[in-house]
Amino acid sequence: MSAARKHTALPKAQILIEALPWLTRHNGKIVVIKFGGNAMIDEDLKAAFAQDVVFLRQAGLRPVVVHGGGPQIKAQLAKEGLVSEFKAGLRVTTPEAMDIVRMVLAGQVQRELVGLLNQHGPLAVGMTGEDAHTITATQHKPEIEGELVDIGRVGEITSIDTGAIEALLADGRIPVISSIARSADDGHVYNINADTAAAALAAALGAETLMVLTDVEGLYADWPNSDEVISRLTVSELEKLLPELSSGMVPKMEGCLHAVRGGVPTARVLDGRVPHSILLEIFTDQGIGTMVLPDPQPGADQPGTDRPDAPQGGAQ
Repeated sequence: MSAARKHTALPKAQILIEALPWLTRHNGKIVVIKFGGNAMIDEDLKAAFAQDVVFLRQAGLRPVVVHGGGPQIKAQLAKEGLVSEFKAGLRVTTPEAMDIVRMVLAGQVQRELVGLLNQHGPLAVGMTGEDAHTITATQHKPEIEGELVDIGRVGEITSIDTGAIEALLADGRIPVISSIARSADDGHVYNINADTAAAALAAALGAETLMVLTDVEGLYADWPNSDEVISRLTVSELEKLLPELSSGMVPKMEGCLHAVRGGVPTARVLDGRVPHSILLEIFTDQGIGTMVLPDPQPGADQPGTDRPDAPQGGAQ
């Protein structure tokens, strides 16, 4: 029997070695992760997500978590006798609903996530977009069939101040940010789509990547006729596809588009139903999900195509 065969733990060492190029590449880089979908309500997936984020931090990356709370908000609104209504993929938010949104996001979802992360050490600090003017917004009125529609206390981001987040990162903490913001114009608090908030923060922070967790495998090439996932596409290719996407995917893909247009090298949509999907995407050669890249520049390498030992067509 060879010496190697005696060591049954050898595959673990091989897995760690596979991660080495990615650990080197991403060391010290900011990674913005939008936490959402089933990963928010399944206990095992929540625990796996917390482990992934702490692993990133301990591996030398600087994760920033941005979260919404769709399922929890819907449940609380129903409990209060308020109906959830969506237009253009965004939640219609009355002043009464906004009070519940704020309470659920900052008082429930954020607290639970901070608690899960802090089981691994004094790492996570919760905040909202209101804190230190991190996110400032104005009322957002989406255009539906050529007309601007009032959907209540739904905000459009007007400015980002990253000072508080950067201070937390410099102190080795993991910021956990609820997607609500205050307006400098009318003083109202607004509900910000978490995909949009994560994208804006990723661009403002100069993040290495934006990762959006969702409940599908990625962006489908021809849904519902096919379940083939597009592993990568450029911002120009994505812009052409946007009008054909389902309303739920539009804010996610628009967020990826905004982030990459804002200088973030890559944005990824991942299946949050897969345990440890974040680690699979960051630290393996194949990756999963859909990655959005800048348009190629003549004579320049495209981000994500220079993966160490990566096969062509990998999703990293």
